[in-house]
Amino acid sequence: MKKISFLFAAMLLAHTAVNAQTSTPDPLQVRSWAAGCANCHGTNGRAEPGNESLAGANKDEMVKKMLDFKAGRKPATIMHQLSKGYTDAQIVAIAGYFAAQKK
Repeated sequence: MKKISFLFAAMLLAHTAVNAQTSTPDPLQVRSWAAGCANCHGTNGRAEPGNESLAGANKDEMVKKMLDFKAGRKPATIMHQLSKGYTDAQIVAIAGYFAAQKK
């Protein structure tokens, strides 16, 4: 009986992990991820002069840049390191958040 319970728990955990990766992330979670960008890119993506604003930027272009940073295809001072901390799905969600912000 213990083996069956263990197998059931393992299958449930695996199912939950797969669904968490394929479902739409919670908007508050996405906002939390995006808040980490505020140090350089400003609150809600509205940067101070000298930094790149993300608010209202093109989502697809942001995703491409982030994936290029992550893969080492685009030179950077810090973005190549920060981008590796996010999954591709998180990057898409964060880019969507910033694209939806008013400039």
